[in-house]
Amino acid sequence: MEVIVYSRRGCHLCELLLGELEPLVRGRASINVRDVDDRPEWQATYGERVPVVCCDGDEICHYTLDRAAVLERVTAFGQT
Repeated sequence: MEVIVYSRRGCHLCELLLGELEPLVRGRASINVRDVDDRPEWQATYGERVPVVCCDGDEICHYTLDRAAVLERVTAFGQT
């Protein structure tokens, strides 16, 4: 499973969220960090609302990590 994090360089909230997310999903999912400023469509969608965590195309949380929601998603994926 892939967890996508829409982020921005120099974003303190993004750094904090990634620091919490990495050990949470280790061995269960890979993390793909996307800089919202790399593509106009990402910037239009997320703008200043970063970080945003997505799994399977669904937005799971933004600004802060919803540990329970992410764990539920990656655990469910491992059971299919």
